[in-house]
Amino acid sequence: MQIDKNFILNRADKKPILIDTFYTENTPKQPIIIFCHGYKGFKDWGAWNLMSKSIADSGICFVKFNFSHNGGTMENPIDFPDLEAFGNNNYTKELNDLGDIIDWTEETFKNHPNVDTNHISLIGHSRGGGIAILKAAEDSRISNLTTLASVCDFGKRTATIGDIETWKKDGVKYILNGRTKQQMPHYYQFYKDFKANEERLNIETAEKRIKIPHLIIHGDSDTSVTIDEAYALHQWNPNSELKIIRDADHVFNVKHPWKKEKLSPELQKVTDTIIDFLKK
Repeated sequence: MQIDKNFILNRADKKPILIDTFYTENTPKQPIIIFCHGYKGFKDWGAWNLMSKSIADSGICFVKFNFSHNGGTMENPIDFPDLEAFGNNNYTKELNDLGDIIDWTEETFKNHPNVDTNHISLIGHSRGGGIAILKAAEDSRISNLTTLASVCDFGKRTATIGDIETWKKDGVKYILNGRTKQQMPHYYQFYKDFKANEERLNIETAEKRIKIPHLIIHGDSDTSVTIDEAYALHQWNPNSELKIIRDADHVFNVKHPWKKEKLSPELQKVTDTIIDFLKK
């Protein structure tokens, strides 16, 4: 297993991005899967590394990264020392980050003897699922899509961050991070950017445009993003495949930090389902 952690992608006039890659060294024509973390998330959260290794062991090149404005830094990608960056994040920045990651992945593996850049899939968890859906609908390089506990509507979440007029007047709203106890800022630019790009950021419209295979995975005990959102995605795209994980919460019954050497039974089911889906 070849594992490369914390590669820094430097970009002109943009914040850098941290990237991990996992792949086996002797399996030919490995398809690529790129993982997008969720809101207040990061690439090394919980059991994502174990999931990455498990999927890579099956003969799939796994790429994961931190969105540039997720609040982490190159030196500390786990916590959120850069709250200024977090406050200046928005959906279009994440879409642009993902586009740059796809470009980087193509360039990095274009001459690799065992990795097939003609087969690039996306996985997104929670908010990252919404980003993956949008990107899959607009980027013809994507051949498969998997979403984990994905949101189905950015509009209602953007509008419920707080009273819009107060947000505009104050310029910022704060959300408590339950793990780190930080008050995490959301600057008003987030709402302005959403309104300016509302058509591009419409997940329902994107889901209805998707022609590639889409695997929708959701836990039936998810209280953060209810299972109704999975049903909505599946209804908008009847050709999608819906997999419900019994007794699974929003993070499939893992937590951060995850000190066990095995995945939770629920996340193991997710992992096995993803592998089967991509091996079809």
